[in-house]
Amino acid sequence: MSAIHKERYPNLFRECDWGTVITGFEVWDTSPPEHLISNVNLVPFVKGQCVAIQLENGGWEIPGGTLEPNEHYRDALVRELMEEAGARLVSSFKIIGAWKFVSSAEKPYRPHLPHPVYYRIVGYGEVELVSAPQIPENGERVLTVEAMTLQEAKHRFIQTGRADLAELYELADSLRRKSRDEFKR
Repeated sequence: MSAIHKERYPNLFRECDWGTVITGFEVWDTSPPEHLISNVNLVPFVKGQCVAIQLENGGWEIPGGTLEPNEHYRDALVRELMEEAGARLVSSFKIIGAWKFVSSAEKPYRPHLPHPVYYRIVGYGEVELVSAPQIPENGERVLTVEAMTLQEAKHRFIQTGRADLAELYELADSLRRKSRDEFKR
């Protein structure tokens, strides 16, 4: 993405230092090298509205999570959507980009994950909310799954300290609208 996007979405593109991990968001048209993908997330849309999940700690999040051993990121996306949002993907997963992580830790978070460089791939797509979240016993606790306007989603993310996700949802909505407009031509 151009410098204009970095100016428009400074929280999304800001480099973060988490002690043993440095991360920054990068735009990708296709996936990063698949053997380097450790996590997958989706900005979900339902009939023009954004879907976000609220966790037990009160924070708002984007659905997604960590790949299991030998799991392809698309399979992980399908699993994570059902677990965290009770949602089924009904359109293609359109890649926006990925957070690139560079770790100085001695070993990966889980033995099967790439290390020391890995990616959390992010895309957007249309979903259908089909059930309550199907959270496994050791999974994150989701309090609520809500479809809302982009403005409502941005407000909730910002209120809980996630301006980066507010900007990610805004970028996803912009790319989704642009793609839809180009398709209509």
